[in-house]
Amino acid sequence: MKIVGHRIALLLFLCLSVFPLRTPAQVPAKSAAAIPPASAEAPAFTGSAACAKCHAKIFESYASTAMARASGPATQNFSSGEFQHATSGVHYRVYLEDGDAWLSFDRDGKNELHGKRKLLYFIGSGHRGKTFLFAEDNFMFESPINFYSQKAPNGVWDMAPAYQNAREMPLNLPAASSCLTCHTSNAQAPIAGTENKYDSPLFAHAGITCERCHGAGAAHARQMQSQSSGPAKKDVSIVNPDKLSPARRDAVCMQCHLEGNAAVEQPGRHLYQFQPGDDISDFVRYFVLTGEDKESVRAVSQFEALAQSKCKRVTGDAMTCTTCHDPHSAPQPTEKIAFYRGKCLACHGGPFGAKHHVEQPDCAQCHMPRVTTLDVAHTQASDHRILRVPVMPLQSVGSPYDPGNVPPADPKLMRFPAGQAEDSPRDVALAWVVLAGNGSKFASAQAEKFLPEALAKSPEDPAILAAQAYHEQRNGQLDKAREHYEHALRIDPLSIDAASNFAVIEANAGHLDRAIALWKSAFEHAPARSGVGLNLARALCLSGHGERSPAVVSRALEFNPDLAAGRSMLKQLQSGAAKCVAH
Repeated sequence: MKIVGHRIALLLFLCLSVFPLRTPAQVPAKSAAAIPPASAEAPAFTGSAACAKCHAKIFESYASTAMARASGPATQNFSSGEFQHATSGVHYRVYLEDGDAWLSFDRDGKNELHGKRKLLYFIGSGHRGKTFLFAEDNFMFESPINFYSQKAPNGVWDMAPAYQNAREMPLNLPAASSCLTCHTSNAQAPIAGTENKYDSPLFAHAGITCERCHGAGAAHARQMQSQSSGPAKKDVSIVNPDKLSPARRDAVCMQCHLEGNAAVEQPGRHLYQFQPGDDISDFVRYFVLTGEDKESVRAVSQFEALAQSKCKRVTGDAMTCTTCHDPHSAPQPTEKIAFYRGKCLACHGGPFGAKHHVEQPDCAQCHMPRVTTLDVAHTQASDHRILRVPVMPLQSVGSPYDPGNVPPADPKLMRFPAGQAEDSPRDVALAWVVLAGNGSKFASAQAEKFLPEALAKSPEDPAILAAQAYHEQRNGQLDKAREHYEHALRIDPLSIDAASNFAVIEANAGHLDRAIALWKSAFEHAPARSGVGLNLARALCLSGHGERSPAVVSRALEFNPDLAAGRSMLKQLQSGAAKCVAH
């Protein structure tokens, strides 16, 4: 379907979502039987300040770490700035006014654009950079521009990752719960049926608190207070990661420092529900693609890289992230070289250090060089593969898995870490679905291969049903797709992807009333999905309710004001020149 002259012509509704993985809001007991139910009683959090009374020294040192500074109010340590994005022609400015932080965007000329958004929160410690969040009707979004600390002497403002060459301003980037989970503490969960609508305040505590690694602290604080006047008792209400099994100890770090190629949330579970001491595979299962170039480094997957190192392969469970990193403190810049060399010599021995590059004590400079990553623009990460003979110079790297379709040699998806329970057909199929959502035709073919088996094993899983329906829809198997979408929506009626994709089938079959109902629900829960809004407006027009179309398009433009197709459609509708014509 497209706009032709002064007519809104329905040729074909084609706003198909590339089906991403969505964890269902409602999951029948049958599909979740292997997973123990989550506790109905939410853990009680206190924030790090409650720990200071007994752990003052640790509290003080931790406050200076990147984790402790990972988020906060937008005005905190704010850096004003501006820049002109050449491709879109938009001039951005970030500034303080009357005690608030603001982002303005302007473009003169034929496609004139002016507006501003109040910035509410920042995400990121500032070590690599910061992004900022703003809200529209409680839907939370990422700013289209980020501050990158590592670029230029004093940092630069530039486009968000993956939008360097965007021709339209991306103002509708949803703030995902996964980002909030790893950068904030006790964040709100998205309101049911939405992907980025949250209650306020967005999170209870800025940064990563002690409780991210030690578990909710309210019970522990009460017990410590009660013991002040009585005999000491063993406290089982707080978690010491060092006392956990290796797998559960490592999971504390993995929850934020492992990305893999695909992460599959389990039925009815979300990563933000994970608590220290839990088995992380009850919430999410990670997959890596074998056959990748061994020089691949992802910015936020240090745990995966460490597993490739000889250090880890030789020492096994004895080595973990805290072998080299003290989560409670960060060495001062003048102390870093000696601090980390000491960590190396703790295993390699003093005699080795006495003869190995005495003139160059910085082990990390050679064996863990800083490399520019491709998955996060303008940032660098230390190479945690700890190569004995690094490839120098190592250029900008990222996942070499070409989303344009060139698969790696002998490609297989493997669970990570290895040695866990056998993969379910559901997890493997949805992992390929995740990769297919990144644009890979090869992954899409693999998803189609594995989805039927997954559906046979999990016939009541709405994520599998909707993914299978999407691939059937792409292949023209519309009757099968309709059946599976309807089944998925009976189980999870709030699935945005299933509803919006199913509406395409109904609209093209001439069932406009049904399509309108589906798109209306999806658009109410995700008004930033511009394509859904425009399809809804076109369907209303074709069904004889064109007077309702301008309000729908205007709503889409509230969240995506630089959408050329939406601006053109609204102009036609408001001028009275638009006529709905079906071909």
